[in-house]
Amino acid sequence: MLRIYQNTYRRTARKAVVYSTKVVCCNHSTLCNITMQPRRKGAGGQWEQHHSRNHEHYLLAGNQARGWTIPPHSRGYGMFVVRILKGALKLRYLVLGGAIGGGVSLSKKYEDWKEGLPDMKWLEDALPQSERWSQFSRNLIEVGSVVKNAIDIDPRLKQLGEDKLSEWRSWFDNRLDDALEAADYQGNQIVETKEDIKSKATVAALGIPVDESRKKYEKLQSQVETLQTEIMNVQIKYQKELEKMEKENRELRQQYLILKTNKKTTAKRIKKSLIDMYSEVLDELSGYDTGYTMADHLPRVVVVGDQSSGKTSVLESIAKARIFPRGSGEMMTRAPVKVTLAEGPYHVAQFRDTDREYDLTKESDLADLRREVEFRMRASVRGGKTVSNEVIAMTVKGPGLQRMVLVDLPGIISTMTVDMASDTKDSIHQMTKHYMSNPNAIILCIQDGSVDAERSNVTDLVMQCDPLGRRTIFVLTKVDLAEELADPERIRKILSGKLFPMKALGYYAVVTGRGRKDDSIEAIRQYEEDFFKNSKLFHRRGVIMPHQVTSRNLSLAVSDRFWKMVRETIEQQADAFKATRFNLETEWKNNFPRLRESGRDELFDKAKGEILDEVVTLSQISAKKWDDALTTKLWEKLSNYVFENIYLPAAQSDSFNTMVDIKLRQWAEQALPAKSVEAGWEALQQEFISLMERAKKAHDHDDVFDQLKAAVVDEAIRRHSWEDKAIDMLRVIQLNTLEDRFVHDKTEWDQAVKFLENSVNAKLAQTEETLAQMFGPGPWTRFAQWKSLTPDQQKRRSVKGELDKILKNDSKHLPSLSYDELTTVRKNLQRDNVEVDTDYIRQTWFPVYRKHFLQQALQRAKDCRKAYYLYTQQGSECEVSCSDVVLFWRIQQVIKVTGNALRQQVINREARRLDKEIKAVLDEFSEDEERKAQLLTGKRVQLAEELIKVRQIQEKLEEFINSLNQEK
Repeated sequence: MLRIYQNTYRRTARKAVVYSTKVVCCNHSTLCNITMQPRRKGAGGQWEQHHSRNHEHYLLAGNQARGWTIPPHSRGYGMFVVRILKGALKLRYLVLGGAIGGGVSLSKKYEDWKEGLPDMKWLEDALPQSERWSQFSRNLIEVGSVVKNAIDIDPRLKQLGEDKLSEWRSWFDNRLDDALEAADYQGNQIVETKEDIKSKATVAALGIPVDESRKKYEKLQSQVETLQTEIMNVQIKYQKELEKMEKENRELRQQYLILKTNKKTTAKRIKKSLIDMYSEVLDELSGYDTGYTMADHLPRVVVVGDQSSGKTSVLESIAKARIFPRGSGEMMTRAPVKVTLAEGPYHVAQFRDTDREYDLTKESDLADLRREVEFRMRASVRGGKTVSNEVIAMTVKGPGLQRMVLVDLPGIISTMTVDMASDTKDSIHQMTKHYMSNPNAIILCIQDGSVDAERSNVTDLVMQCDPLGRRTIFVLTKVDLAEELADPERIRKILSGKLFPMKALGYYAVVTGRGRKDDSIEAIRQYEEDFFKNSKLFHRRGVIMPHQVTSRNLSLAVSDRFWKMVRETIEQQADAFKATRFNLETEWKNNFPRLRESGRDELFDKAKGEILDEVVTLSQISAKKWDDALTTKLWEKLSNYVFENIYLPAAQSDSFNTMVDIKLRQWAEQALPAKSVEAGWEALQQEFISLMERAKKAHDHDDVFDQLKAAVVDEAIRRHSWEDKAIDMLRVIQLNTLEDRFVHDKTEWDQAVKFLENSVNAKLAQTEETLAQMFGPGPWTRFAQWKSLTPDQQKRRSVKGELDKILKNDSKHLPSLSYDELTTVRKNLQRDNVEVDTDYIRQTWFPVYRKHFLQQALQRAKDCRKAYYLYTQQGSECEVSCSDVVLFWRIQQVIKVTGNALRQQVINREARRLDKEIKAVLDEFSEDEERKAQLLTGKRVQLAEELIKVRQIQEKLEEFINSLNQEK
């Protein structure tokens, strides 16, 4: 006697249904397994029986065994139901698998977060000893128990965690109960009476079971779609849990910084992150200019797409901040923007060349950041260009950001507007090809989903650079608009890679906003989640897979591919730089074996020290040398005015001394002080330049600095100006000095006579040079050098002959000719067939008379050499006229006093002011890399610069590789 205990069923490898029944054997009172399957052909409707313990139990087809029957004619219907039930039951494994996968990902995220925490070892010094800490802990426990007894906790808060756990548990139990009920329902259908089987056969003949099966299939299909929706909700909940953990991590970081600020001991420096180290390597490579065939093939994510396709929005969605400016149809991205994404406790952004951090959680900082990006883009465009190759580098850090380096390029255009440069389209194509031609660059190809695919320009360009699609990730943007405009089948083809001829590693669909400029990233992400949750594209089977949607999944995929590419190629790049470094070091040893590799910065510092040393030497020049230099420069500046505006006009007047007093006072009140300051500044400049020239003759002089030193000195001298109060001070001193009209001793008299003679001889020499040019060479010169006179020189010689007669007849002639004298000269020349006008005669008269006057002045100076005692006794009524000696003595005294004042000003004030000017110029030059490159040139400098740069890059690469291996 057998009693049915449990019915199960399974399918064999031969597609036959096997029914296994657990029964209780009456003979043995044990639980036995009976497996029944149809016999082979010829066996009729009988069933084979298999007993687990070799007990013989026979179940015959159509016979009833203790209250149950097995109808063989319902086998087809059972197989159909089993097939449906099997598909439904598999869903629980998908749910369990998703939960397990999410748990693993959460665990990995927790480990990464824990590794990113700062070093807290410094707390060991700040916190008390273990015994005191234990006592403190016990006290806290006691206080906690007292507070617990005194305060009633809100039951709603207490049940918050338990309700969340119960919600998840009830959800899983409901799914499992539904599957078990379906199984029980089909099991009950198997245990039917013979009358039920006959009635079902009758109904089947009428076609009714087919409709019922279809209804059940549609019901199960709706359950499958419901479960897909629930899977999407689980993924969204998982993402929200991650965001919650990131927020807690940020709060923990804030608490750590507060503790770090308040601690007394010096904390260890936080280790530089891996992505920051990699970004520094890329920054070094961006400025690496070399003549060698060394290309930058390090990986980075290159974001390309048509203009207004959503490139910048995708990048902002990955960075979780709206960091780029926007325009209505206007080209905003005008230069490559390198964005380094890194994890951090605070959401901040910073440019590479500034220290300011922009808080991306504040709208004011976001607006400032967007304005700065726009300003840098427009500033990079020069010379009438529309786009620029100058890279704008910035770093964005924040909780949950995927570590990677992205380069946003200007959008590809098909038509240029009138305000664009003529080469804009070609420039963008060349720039895009340049970045995509890097064999290790990851191409993020952005396609606008709201426009026809045939209008895309970027796909053909990407296909040219990556025909096999081994490093391309395709992103379809604006899917919310595409859902309304495009055929779902067409979108499916795009995301499965069957519409475009280009190939890619992966295909993703994202929604980057609703077209509103003021929407925050949080609002955009929520809109994206809601769209894909309710989208008909997602709920139709096979159109979009869950892993192909949302910006978060895209960010994870791009980051994963980026680091995979980095690990595969970084060693090869490091080896290439090692070879380049070896070649450069060999070339340096062959060309400059006894010199150290000094770059421009080091050479500039050395030149700066030498220039400042020369400024110090300037203040150590002796007073006598300064007096001689200043006196010479002053007379060089003043001599022409003295002769032309004072001495000669006074000589023409009847009262020489009165005219001299008037002219000297006017001169001292107006032009003399300014001219004196000008002379002092030129003397200072001349002495400083002479010091620099003497330094060039030293045995250890390095001519690589000459161009830089000259530029610094010229710029400092151009900027330097004498103090304004010096002019007023000199005016007072000079007026007081000119009031003295009496020569006090014989020494000063002799010096004045000598000064007069030297000055007159200098002017006489200049006048004779003028006359030589006017009248031509003399007879002996013409004979010796075979020269002849020009017609004009012959004419002027004729005029000179007539003028000499006038001066010979009147040695004290006035500086100008009378009308009668001019007429006489003209008539005399006409008799010799020489036609001249009066202006021609006057032009010839001036140098002739000046020579005559200077010769007389020189003769008077000789007569006055021994007339000092006669001058002291008779004064101005002296028989020998020495007024011009007194004039030059007064001028000599003014020059001495002025030179002394200028020397004190130079030593006490102007040398230090010049030193400050030179330091300011040097500081400006030190920050101007372009100017340093222009002033410090030559093979030695260029080779040293390149060698230093390659060493820096190699060291940073090795440091990054070591950190990368440690992270593995």
